[in-house]
Amino acid sequence: MNLTLYLTENCNLRCSYCVREKCPHDMTEDTVRKSVELAFSAGDSAGICFFGGEPLLRKDLIYLALDLAQKRSEETGKPFFGKITTNGTLIDSEFIDAALKNKMTVGLSFDGAMQDDCRKTADGKPTSEILIRKSKELLSRGVNTIAMGVVSPDTCGKLFESVKLIHDLGFKSMVCNPAYGEKVTWTDEALDELRAQYDLIVPYLKELFLQGDEFRLAPLHSKISDLLTGNDPSRYCHLGVRQLAVAYDGKLYPCTSFLHLPDWCLGSVEDGVNEERRREMAKMCFIPEPCKDCDLKTRCTNSCGCANILNTGSPNMISPMQCEYERMIIEHADILGDQLFAAKPEAFVRSFKGRF
Repeated sequence: MNLTLYLTENCNLRCSYCVREKCPHDMTEDTVRKSVELAFSAGDSAGICFFGGEPLLRKDLIYLALDLAQKRSEETGKPFFGKITTNGTLIDSEFIDAALKNKMTVGLSFDGAMQDDCRKTADGKPTSEILIRKSKELLSRGVNTIAMGVVSPDTCGKLFESVKLIHDLGFKSMVCNPAYGEKVTWTDEALDELRAQYDLIVPYLKELFLQGDEFRLAPLHSKISDLLTGNDPSRYCHLGVRQLAVAYDGKLYPCTSFLHLPDWCLGSVEDGVNEERRREMAKMCFIPEPCKDCDLKTRCTNSCGCANILNTGSPNMISPMQCEYERMIIEHADILGDQLFAAKPEAFVRSFKGRF
């Protein structure tokens, strides 16, 4: 079973687009222990992603969970997979040692050249120099690290510069998503600028590919891979099926976007998963009615309940902005894919089949 542990609702940064309230609520050791047991209670493997807030504010809970998970893995024979999403500012050598020992994947929240515009400390200080230093430490030590960028209407003009910076630091993968929520307003002008940035990014990625560089930028590369392998991204989000989120108080939800919403609670680490409720919730995840006649419906994340509830308040209603964004990404992914295949067909198939 895959769980996302929301270790703390506190954070040492104040990102301008963040949808989370900062609260002094932390998970207890008992809840961590029960979460690990739940992760190993079903399925052929166990996965835990540490999340927040800023999870590295509670390194003690991370180390506890990792120790317990490794012991349960040895006892059950089930492989354990650890991940973390962190703003990176609190990374130290002890954490890097633990990440390497447990073969963790680190999702580093780093916006590249856009970092100081949006991701500042609680007292308003910039963080880009810290993130560059921490990135180099992680990558030089061989930690499997993915840059997780967020592009907002105010910073989208720096996206191309940001992608280049992330690549030049030595990252092999970057995931970049648009900012959502009530703090963000995407205007037509901002979307036009975002499109112009992707017009610059496509030839840049093509040149890297021709040089044999394996750098990957999602969602462009993932759209190409999905098309090649027949994956339908509209089916990725099955509420409460692929994973569960554990709130600091031990209650279970289908995703971190639904934390503390009573109607979306699926049980607790104490009482277990309400399977009947989970089955009901999974049925609620479907292609929105306005999308059913769209030619791109099987290439779009239109049924992502997380994004939809942040944008429209409904898990099955996509916002006009999300629709425009998906069309933009698919268009640029197809342009990139066509150019790469035309240039090096064998390398293209070898590179993309099964990736992402």
